[in-house]
Amino acid sequence: MARLVGRRALFAVPVLLVVTFGVFAIAAASPFDPVRAYAGPAALGADQETLDRLRDNLGVDEHFAVRWWRWLTSALGGDLGQSSVLRQPVGQVIGERLLWSTLLCAVAFVVAVLAGTLLGVLAARRPGSWLDRIVTSLAYTLEAAPVFWIALLVIWLFALQLGVFPAGGLTDTASEQVTPEQVASHLVLPAGVLAVSQLPWFALYVRQGVGDALAEDPVRGARARGSSERTVLLWHALRSGILPVLTLIGSRVPELITGALLVESVFSWPGIAAATVEAATAVDFPLLAALTTLATAAVLVGNLLADLLYCLFDPRVKFSDM
Repeated sequence: MARLVGRRALFAVPVLLVVTFGVFAIAAASPFDPVRAYAGPAALGADQETLDRLRDNLGVDEHFAVRWWRWLTSALGGDLGQSSVLRQPVGQVIGERLLWSTLLCAVAFVVAVLAGTLLGVLAARRPGSWLDRIVTSLAYTLEAAPVFWIALLVIWLFALQLGVFPAGGLTDTASEQVTPEQVASHLVLPAGVLAVSQLPWFALYVRQGVGDALAEDPVRGARARGSSERTVLLWHALRSGILPVLTLIGSRVPELITGALLVESVFSWPGIAAATVEAATAVDFPLLAALTTLATAAVLVGNLLADLLYCLFDPRVKFSDM
């Protein structure tokens, strides 16, 4: 396990270098003007001399490779730079928002895995039954539905029509401090929407895996020995059928991050979505590079976690084979 983690850590280094270099290259080719984004409305009345002086101060005319190398050497020393659009240190920007994005993604992912596994097992028990058809049809429908459309529909139903949950934000507008109760009530809708966007994949994978396991010889042998249907389903079919789901943990991380950005934007959740959008439109090199590095690292860790879990749960696979 230690060797596997070490190899993946060494592999992550060139990946992160290439990703950050690509971010600076793409941002340099962006049609957005970072000087006007930095100046804001004041840029409308500023003369060209003032804009040129501001451009020199920001180093916009420097080659992107020079800016990338300066940012990289500073980042290795613990300094992620200064966000030009938010006027804050990049570390502070990420620190203030990462907790809420992590909370949203973690809750949604756990709900998606548990609910998807339950629905998949129920559908696999009796293939072709009405429950199987309902679960399969619902999974394919939700898989095709855009995340932002689901979010707007949920806001209209549960916030505007029924009024059971707030439409967005982190706390009530009249509240001056963040309380766990308010955070929990405001988390229900965005976490639910994000979980629904991930649930179909787990439900379909579990349904297929458990359905195939029920037809295997070990499960038939357990039934022949007189084991109850519950024991056969949970201790034999589910343990074998859950293995393909472990590979989804890593592969769904990019989709989870993308969905979280959309959900945070729709529900005004104070995560990293707003910072990412502002960094992209304002060509904020340091903030954009740090956020991209963070997202890439999350994907790499997700893939590593999936491989570790697969090796632990499947005795046929060894860590040396990964």
